[in-house]
Amino acid sequence: MISRAFLFIVVAVYTAFAAGPFLWVATMSLRTTSEISLDHYAWPETLHWEKFPQAWFNSNYSVYFENSLLVVTSAVIVLTVVGAMAAHCFARYRFRINRLLYFVIFSAIIFPPQITIIALFQTLVQYGLYNSLIGLSLVYIAVQLPLTVYILESFFARIPADLFDAARIDGYPEWHIFWKVSLPIALPAIATTVILNTILLWNEFLYAVVLITDEAKRTLPLG
Repeated sequence: MISRAFLFIVVAVYTAFAAGPFLWVATMSLRTTSEISLDHYAWPETLHWEKFPQAWFNSNYSVYFENSLLVVTSAVIVLTVVGAMAAHCFARYRFRINRLLYFVIFSAIIFPPQITIIALFQTLVQYGLYNSLIGLSLVYIAVQLPLTVYILESFFARIPADLFDAARIDGYPEWHIFWKVSLPIALPAIATTVILNTILLWNEFLYAVVLITDEAKRTLPLG
């Protein structure tokens, strides 16, 4: 009983410590600039809820939010579908350059964005995709695809081969095996990549600030 009470206290203290900054930011958002200048840590005397619609409509927040939603959603959908198909191929089909292609894709993870940004910039300019949401979305797909394939390939490789053999005996073509056997089993790994890619791309700044110059096309990190 004592150990459980002690554990509860430890968890409660840690939760308060971790949630403290978020609570402080939330209270700051409901105060005016003059109130914040007087005391940074005081509890707001009056809750200024009108600041939220002002921020949404007066500072182009809604435009930045829509741009981020469009770019990230399209990129994550393509990453999930293409990454799952590529990972299934690498895990299940053995061909001559299987491991070589996988190594090339995997090695792209180690390159920092500062190395690839110039080449991506020149490519987008060449194809008329610079300063466009489509170009930014394609860059996000290219950058995150290696990590997506790496995570999903390791999961697909653990699926027992007997399941695929049984599906072939039942007359399933390879396309149906992927959609009706591999994909449902891999949903936990796919959910992991969706969450990870969404978080990383939603907060991405470097590519967006270099590849987007038009204010109407900015994403939330730039706004």
